[in-house]
Amino acid sequence: MQAYLTLVRRELGGFFTSFTGYTVLAVALLLNGLSFVGMIGYVNGRPTPEPITELYYQNLFFWIILLMAAPAITMRSFALEKDTGTFETLMTTPVSDRQVVAAKFTGALIFYVLLWLPLLANALVLRHFGGASGAFDFGLLGSTACGILLIGGVYMSLGIFASSLTRSQVTASMISFALGVTLFMLSFAGAGLATNESWVSAVIEAVNLRRHMEGFAGGVIDTRAIVLPLSLTALFLFLTLRVVESRRWK
Repeated sequence: MQAYLTLVRRELGGFFTSFTGYTVLAVALLLNGLSFVGMIGYVNGRPTPEPITELYYQNLFFWIILLMAAPAITMRSFALEKDTGTFETLMTTPVSDRQVVAAKFTGALIFYVLLWLPLLANALVLRHFGGASGAFDFGLLGSTACGILLIGGVYMSLGIFASSLTRSQVTASMISFALGVTLFMLSFAGAGLATNESWVSAVIEAVNLRRHMEGFAGGVIDTRAIVLPLSLTALFLFLTLRVVESRRWK
């Protein structure tokens, strides 16, 4: 456990000692701010039956942050280690492959969570200055945070898997972005096949992360929306572990 925690601190430290980490934070803050301003302009002077969290989820900036931040955060996980020659040194230390993969995932996920903390400040601003007590409904905020965390886990694990495949950070980010966009676009494919009762449409609908996030933002927590992201996260982490272990066969 001590080795795992040390590796997690190492990963987090890497984000705050590099230009990339601060760039991702700055861009996420900018997009969150633009989304907040746009949302305020939409609800200003008009009643809305939708909760604030659902309005934010429907904003394009929400998905831009998710799709763009994941490749930027995870591209350095293994690719940088391989490019600088520290990967073999790391793997010869008294830590297991599982600890390395888990630590890199945990570090990326914690940094990802930091990107979304301004959402809490936005809700506080609405509650204090706008008298919107519903903006700080603990149930809605909790379910929305749960959805952001679960779906973020999927994209972080996917990005780490992409990073384990190459020694180029640019290539890793491109693979991660392409796979992430494909996964996101399946949500729209599922809507187009809604009337089709084939097993293909059932599978596509099951991986509809957009639909699941809609439920979380509306305060509805479905077990299927929890099991699917956890399963996908476990799958990508398993594939990453297999890639890391494959070095022994070369």
